[in-house]
Amino acid sequence: MSAEPLAADDQALLERLAQRVVELRLETPAILTLETARPLSVVAGQAMLFFEPFAQMLFRMNDYRRLAALIERREALEALTRLIEDGADARERASRPNRPS
Repeated sequence: MSAEPLAADDQALLERLAQRVVELRLETPAILTLETARPLSVVAGQAMLFFEPFAQMLFRMNDYRRLAALIERREALEALTRLIEDGADARERASRPNRPS
């Protein structure tokens, strides 16, 4: 069974989310949460929909429902994890002083 590729809008949403996680330096807890929740991704997506009215009161999230639907897809979780890891690696490389070879 092959998974349907992520749409360009979905990929852009995951990239924005990963960038924000890296900006806040929350990559470790985010990756641990994603890896732990992977077996329960469908339940997590449904829980996000259940709590949507509360989340919308507290946060301005235009793409909340789309993110809830993406969370249910394992390939989206893998892509998000990879984007967070890549962003954290890039930040670390940028913060290292350049050493002459």
